[in-house]
Amino acid sequence: MPTVRTDDGVNLHYEEAGTGIPMVFVHEYAGDHRSWEMQLRFFARRYRCIAFAARGYPPSDVPSDPEKYSQDRATDDIAAVIRGLNLGKTHVVGLSMGGFATLHMGLRHPDLCRSLVAAGVGYGAAPGKTAQFHAETDAAIARIRSETMAVFGKTYGRGPTRLVFEEKDPRGYAEFVQQLCEHSTEGSALTMNGVQRRRPNLFDLKDGFARMTVPTFIIAGDEDDPTLEASIYLKRTIPSSALLVMPKCGHTMNLEDPDAFNRAVLDFVTQVDGGAWRNRIPASLAGGIIAAKEK
Repeated sequence: MPTVRTDDGVNLHYEEAGTGIPMVFVHEYAGDHRSWEMQLRFFARRYRCIAFAARGYPPSDVPSDPEKYSQDRATDDIAAVIRGLNLGKTHVVGLSMGGFATLHMGLRHPDLCRSLVAAGVGYGAAPGKTAQFHAETDAAIARIRSETMAVFGKTYGRGPTRLVFEEKDPRGYAEFVQQLCEHSTEGSALTMNGVQRRRPNLFDLKDGFARMTVPTFIIAGDEDDPTLEASIYLKRTIPSSALLVMPKCGHTMNLEDPDAFNRAVLDFVTQVDGGAWRNRIPASLAGGIIAAKEK
């Protein structure tokens, strides 16, 4: 079973497929390395694809020390995979929790990134939502510990932004919930507290995002309400970014609509690899509605 060892001694399990320019896939809180199977099958025809299980998600190690879990550590674990496998500059594709870590790669490890795809990011970031997010994560942690993930996973998997997944693809949704319920109770509780609850607010990172130059693709589902405001903010702030809003789509977009997701990401990385990705034209942010800039 292949693993990469981090600088703090945690073994991260990964799976690999394909050859070519590297792509690393970073899963969401409710997912794991298996969540990217439809992306590995698609992109491995053109790219060297790696999907890894985050710390706290077997078969990766589940450290018992709460301080082993943080936003910085989640970000550095992506860097550890890229360096450990000698990938060089890599396309990094992340969803939700993985999307947050992917954005932080652009802030902290831009030298390792060929491009960034940050899908489904923004939970708890919208103005006025921090207290609610903390209260809901605290309640979730308590239930995880009291009920175990085998039980609580069935409730967590029915969050409001996942109901459209069940509606459009009951079979895929059932597989998603089954895999969620297989997660480590301890690892899930520690990740929820250390990575999810304690991560910095995206709106507090504006200065860093405004300086980012790594090509960035932000994707949101139009029925994933907690991400919409943050996604527009990121588009307006990161000069090298583009925004896609997927119609009739919730939080788990790579599973809900894999064909649309894959094709959109392929178009993005193809532009990057072809040297055709450009930063936003500064004059388009001049503030006018119809007034044009004089030549």
